[in-house]
Amino acid sequence: MELIQKKFKFVNLGDPFFASFVNDYKEFSQWFTKKAEERAYIFEDEIGNVNGFLYLKPEDGPLNDVVPALPNKNRLKVGTMKINAHGTKLGERFIKKIFDHALHNKVSEIYVTVFPAHQALISLFSRYGFSKVAEKHTSNGTEHVLVKDLTQLQNSLVKSYPLADLSNKNFYLLSINPQWHTRLLPDSILRNEDADIIEDISHTNSIHKVYLAAMNGMEILRPGDILVIYRTTDGAGPAHYRSVATSVGVVEEYRSIHSFASQDEFMKYCQPYSVFSDAELHQFWARKKYPHVFRFTYNAALKRRVTRGEMIEQFGMDPNAYWGFMRLTRDQFNSIAQAGKLDESIIIN
Repeated sequence: MELIQKKFKFVNLGDPFFASFVNDYKEFSQWFTKKAEERAYIFEDEIGNVNGFLYLKPEDGPLNDVVPALPNKNRLKVGTMKINAHGTKLGERFIKKIFDHALHNKVSEIYVTVFPAHQALISLFSRYGFSKVAEKHTSNGTEHVLVKDLTQLQNSLVKSYPLADLSNKNFYLLSINPQWHTRLLPDSILRNEDADIIEDISHTNSIHKVYLAAMNGMEILRPGDILVIYRTTDGAGPAHYRSVATSVGVVEEYRSIHSFASQDEFMKYCQPYSVFSDAELHQFWARKKYPHVFRFTYNAALKRRVTRGEMIEQFGMDPNAYWGFMRLTRDQFNSIAQAGKLDESIIIN
């Protein structure tokens, strides 16, 4: 199901999808009409029915219409969000868009108001570090005000997302071949790649990624380890210039393929966030050729790609080392992050 942006005036308010909004908020239809020229993210099915809707609005100043009132801050308001549940990852893809916009707008907080009856939505926001800090009382009823602080780490790396805690962590360079790189990390697509090949499906626009590899030494990966994703050369030129660091992620979990009790367990673990087809996963399970299975959060794309040549000539990395999976020093990571113009707001030292 494709995620697109549309002006409100091109969205059918009469779609049954919006019935719950109309029931919950007496002023919804009037509000929707007033937003005619503004844009929202929409999930539509093959015949044009709405299955997801997300409207975001940057704000600054205090929030005086909630109890207790919240102080003056730059915030991103999740104005409207709803997903039809189909056993897919639509909600998470919206969450990623929310964080993308928050970082782009350099806000320190995100907030959303939700009626207590919408427990699934509250659980989704809670998973990524939103917590209730106030209530909003209107003629429509009482809503919870859920806030995500983008300046503070929380008690889990998922709740802390997109922040990355660098204190007392190990750093690694992880190479990914071009054919998998674009499918796995669409935000890190290189300028010379064709953006049309990116499908808007769960594994490409998800916060979480699952990858399989056969590179030596990967069994040392631990939760919280920092990954610099390194796209290997496409063969169009020397690796010195064509192999580049593109993204930063954080390890959630490492498993050996041999730790899964059955193929069903393996498939259930990999399918939601893997770039590989079911047929490929079945083959990987049968052959055990790629024994390293790991899940990581995709925290940010580098705004500027850092070449292998730069890393060797300027950051002291060994050209003769094995670059498939390689330990980095903290200084090397910092140099790559700085050269790649990584958004500094996601880094907590």
